[in-house]
Amino acid sequence: MKSKGIPKSTLQFLRLLAKNNNREWFNEHKDRYLAEHSHMIDFAERIMAEINKHDVLEPMTGKKSLFRIYRDVRFSKDKSPYKSAFSGRLKRATLLRRGGMYYHIEPGNSLIAGGFWNPEKNDLARIRQELAFDAKPLKKIIRSASFKKYFGSLEGEQLKTSPKGYPKDHPNIDLLRYKQFLLIRNFSDKEVSRDSFEREVVKTFKAMRPLFDYMSEVLTTDANGVRIAGLA
Repeated sequence: MKSKGIPKSTLQFLRLLAKNNNREWFNEHKDRYLAEHSHMIDFAERIMAEINKHDVLEPMTGKKSLFRIYRDVRFSKDKSPYKSAFSGRLKRATLLRRGGMYYHIEPGNSLIAGGFWNPEKNDLARIRQELAFDAKPLKKIIRSASFKKYFGSLEGEQLKTSPKGYPKDHPNIDLLRYKQFLLIRNFSDKEVSRDSFEREVVKTFKAMRPLFDYMSEVLTTDANGVRIAGLA
């Protein structure tokens, strides 16, 4: 892989957009937006091609991977019509492969993230059931040198007390409180623009695999370790 960075012009455009977040300015600079959007499409295409060498993603174009720049302001006090970032997602293929991947390019706030943002009720219950029985596999993952190098620690919203059905003094209560299981790596503007950036992005997504594989195994089997019928 010939690694590339995000062009400095992309970050410059996003800074200007943040300062001039209105339709008149955006329409006057639509050609520049389209040029920077094209850079991000290429970025997404290259990242997906590399990830598919060690994982299986749902077929998706770089353009489809990117989220729209237009904000949904219907229920927001902030009526700014545009996002001041380029962001998008990558989705693993089939129900046997769990875990989402996300990229976010924004001046001063760029990051690569992944994990389980909003597990549905049944999935979260199954995860907690497994952690209550044996949390050693997950603890091994989050204590590994690779995990700490790329993510530092497990992130995500947590309950202030114990989840229903579990005692407050459960030995694995620190993990049982999690409502989200997130992996986040932040990048400075300089890092984003370096030629090594795309290579680091791919390494970061690859470092998520132990958590993805663990959760995939948990969420595709019942409490007895038997594969749930109908998953593919």
